[in-house]
Amino acid sequence: MTISIRAFALGSLVTIGFSSLAAAEAQEPVTLRFLASQGSLSPHELAYELGYFDGLGIKLENVGYAGGGPASLFALASGSVDIGSAATAAVINSIAGGNDFVAAFPTNGINEQVKSIFYVLEDSPIRTIEDIAGKTIAVNTLGAHLDYAIREALHSKGLPENAANLVVVPGPQLEQTLRSNQVDISAVGYWQATFNGQLVANGGVRAVFDDTDVLGEIAGGFAVLRRDFVEKNPDAARRFVEQSARAADWSSEHPDEARALLARILTERGENGDLAKHWTGFGLRKGAKATERDLDFWIGVLEREGSLPQGKYKASDLLFRPDAKSAASN
Repeated sequence: MTISIRAFALGSLVTIGFSSLAAAEAQEPVTLRFLASQGSLSPHELAYELGYFDGLGIKLENVGYAGGGPASLFALASGSVDIGSAATAAVINSIAGGNDFVAAFPTNGINEQVKSIFYVLEDSPIRTIEDIAGKTIAVNTLGAHLDYAIREALHSKGLPENAANLVVVPGPQLEQTLRSNQVDISAVGYWQATFNGQLVANGGVRAVFDDTDVLGEIAGGFAVLRRDFVEKNPDAARRFVEQSARAADWSSEHPDEARALLARILTERGENGDLAKHWTGFGLRKGAKATERDLDFWIGVLEREGSLPQGKYKASDLLFRPDAKSAASN
């Protein structure tokens, strides 16, 4: 299927009031730099590809790849990018470490369709969460979602949270690393559905557990903005969130078209576009809405671990809440 980006752009413009459009066009466009994730895309990347930012004074610029959420947040803190994207626990830790960030919107949700899965080879003796203690687990990065999901899984069974040995393996190498017995377990993140699909299709593996078993349904991570950017560019920040949420909704309503668009994007990046057929979507609530539990759950975990002082942080202080009505609903 061939996707015409500008055909979608025309449809997006008719939903925007002419007075708002004229005001946006009169302003100097705001350029938002971001780092992509191998094998996937974010709602704001999709919004850009669909033309949803056209005429709204917003431009997106891909400046490379992030090895994981912590690297993305480091780039945001240093001013190398304007949009960060990371697991919720990593976002909270970064804010607690002194970065004045706001969680703009969830980039992915964790549910029965979109989740992180911990795989072993079929003949592995590892069959339960208890069995992962002392084993080596491949994750995309340390200090992010998979790291914290493993800690929480171990804690749920009364085991030390550092009982497993985590090693960093890039997403495209997760399957090879597992099949060559370099690790006992490969953890495939909720955002890595393309790699997950290929791993399962090639056979010979089985799942031990997934993060919904431990966390339930919850936001996986957030797009993050600097608070000074939001204060300086309130309209751009609001439109960025609104149109990103609109794109996420579009992908849920048009999954085949979304996968076709992802295939083209991956191919243009020099990645394997064929993997897009395994993409399962963003797993977000309608409108990419966040709940306070999305952050409060992890605040509680980090308080329990001693990483955060008791009672200092709450979700309502960390979430960006645009006041204006979404253009997507007009």
